Amino acid sequence: QVQLVESGGGLVQPGGSLGLSCAASGSIFRRYVMAWYRQAPGKQRELVAAITSGGTTNYADSVKGRFTISRDNAKNILYLQMNSLKPEDTAVYYCKGSLGYLDYWGQGTQVTVSS
Repeated sequence: QVQLVESGGGLVQPGGSLGLSCAASGSIFRRYVMAWYRQAPGKQRELVAAITSGGTTNYADSVKGRFTISRDNAKNILYLQMNSLKPEDTAVYYCKGSLGYLDYWGQGTQVTVSS
């Protein structure tokens, strides 16, 4: 079993930057497909970005060119660097780890983009 703990959320002004981290327990983190999701009030949870064990990434169209997902397999940490933030990026951000049919979720961290 994997435990995921997000950190780094907060309040930022439009156009600003914020970095999220997701610390994972367990020794097989490197085998997991990791992803960031977000859920805004009244909306469904949506995929923001994902990264495979080999480092292949994909992004939602809404964040391409602004967000960067990365992972450090030696430290068991997933990252999301968010630049040029917009009010519509406001949401609770969750990290997810997937291995086969198993999915693990973190508890989420709030990101608010507002002036």
